[in-house]
Amino acid sequence: MNTLVALALIFTQLSLLAFGGGNTILPEMQRQVVQVHGWMSAQDFAALFALAQAAPGPNMMVVPLVGWHVAGWSGLLVASAAKFGPSSLLTAAVLGLWKRFRDRPWRRVVQAGLVPMTVGLVAASAVLITEATATRPALAGIAAAAALLMLLLKPHPLWLLGGGALAGLLLA
Repeated sequence: MNTLVALALIFTQLSLLAFGGGNTILPEMQRQVVQVHGWMSAQDFAALFALAQAAPGPNMMVVPLVGWHVAGWSGLLVASAAKFGPSSLLTAAVLGLWKRFRDRPWRRVVQAGLVPMTVGLVAASAVLITEATATRPALAGIAAAAALLMLLLKPHPLWLLGGGALAGLLLA
């Protein structure tokens, strides 16, 4: 199968599965580009994700980066259009219905059910990225310390990013 067609199919599917934000699809995105197609290593994927998170803009900047890594500028354009187009169209179509039925009891039940599913998907994404990047005990310790600091103190993420980078340079 042509690489651009494969990118379009993968990111169209992921676009329609991204409940609760883009990070919920990271495990499947990583599985597709690393394990299924072998376009990059897990470490390369994690590095692209880290770069996307450090850059200003939406949290799904990893999509164009993956597309670019796989197939250059055309890959960037195809992956971006496939990821952001279908979900935007679906959201626009469903939003009217969602507002129309805002007072229905089933809507609150659906929303309550989506919360734990979204939390689980985001947690799976965190585990996936941590497994790919914490390849040595020192790096696993840095990741654990950053997670603990974020939970307890809630510092700005850039402080954790900078501190993690510095600790990685000193310990690795």
